[in-house]
Amino acid sequence: MLTTRRVLETFKQIGITHVVGLPDNSTAALFHALADDPDIYLITVTREGEAFATAAGLWIGGQKPLVVIQNTGLLESGDALRGALIRMRIPVVCLVSYRGIKSLPNPPPPLTPDELSRREVDSVAALLEPTLRAWNLSYELVGDNSDLEKIVAAQQRALQNNFPHFILIADTIR
Repeated sequence: MLTTRRVLETFKQIGITHVVGLPDNSTAALFHALADDPDIYLITVTREGEAFATAAGLWIGGQKPLVVIQNTGLLESGDALRGALIRMRIPVVCLVSYRGIKSLPNPPPPLTPDELSRREVDSVAALLEPTLRAWNLSYELVGDNSDLEKIVAAQQRALQNNFPHFILIADTIR
């Protein structure tokens, strides 16, 4: 299980100054906690692409932002991600809630039209990791509190490579 308290502690450990994003069912508790936290500024956006542009501006202005969005929004906002974080080489960690991961068979199915249109498979879940790989974006999967060190490592990698790094959240943050 991922707990809000431990996630916030991890954000503070790596010096996050701002969280920019759009809440969903998996991250709602985190956004509520951030709204009450005096140490990290919360900036909510209306579209996920705005989160990337806002995070880039904060980074250029000397802050240390982190983006929190859902996988559907990541796929929808690809051009904003490309223009704001990838093209400008902004080293931001992006937490992406992995809607539909529990509907994926193991191993994941091939990305055929038949597989992507099956009712029992959430196609956004099936497309998330292949999309990140196609864009050459590094990512880690986080499923519970024992995985939170991956966020620390992601921040280090992002800074070393001057490039965004993604954390896929495989469970609801409570």
